[in-house]
Amino acid sequence: MSVWEREYGNTTRGHILALLRGGARSVDELAAELGLTDNAVRAHLIILVREQLALASGARRDGGVGKPATLYSIAPEAQLLFSRAYSPLLAALLAELRAHETPAAMMRLLRRAGHRMAPQPASGSLEARVHAGSDLLNELGGSTDVARESGGFAIRGHGCPLAEAVVACPETCRAVEQMLTDVIGTRTIESCDRVGPPNCHFRIPTPV
Repeated sequence: MSVWEREYGNTTRGHILALLRGGARSVDELAAELGLTDNAVRAHLIILVREQLALASGARRDGGVGKPATLYSIAPEAQLLFSRAYSPLLAALLAELRAHETPAAMMRLLRRAGHRMAPQPASGSLEARVHAGSDLLNELGGSTDVARESGGFAIRGHGCPLAEAVVACPETCRAVEQMLTDVIGTRTIESCDRVGPPNCHFRIPTPV
């Protein structure tokens, strides 16, 4: 089940997103297709635009005088809600790489991928930077917190945002390790739990 089906599929906003996926539409067009009033459609569009799932993409004059009708389109971020292809494709690609590349080459590829994923390095104290790393994982779909451990800190996950890929290729965690190293600005050590459903765990020793 896609995120769209789970969270929006049988709701009015879900129906609006499905229509916008087929092309830009005005409020009047959406209202006619959904059997709603213009005001009801506008209220839902305000929420969708605020959530960055829809956007005003232009205007169209349908003849006569008056203000052109605003056209709304689905936002690029919303396209991800409809897809269930990314995770199995990544898992299949990693499995193929694992089958045909040497372990050393595979590790280099994953570390380069992690480096590409990393945004700008965080600033502040080590603790602040570790929290920034945890926040980044949460933005990517993880559920993590930060704990003090002997000799430093740990980012502890409840589940894994790359679980399907990790099951196919456990080395995937090294990409995340590299991403966190780049963001935090100091050595990060992957020690994830892959017995059963994967759970993230990264140790960040205090530099000496």
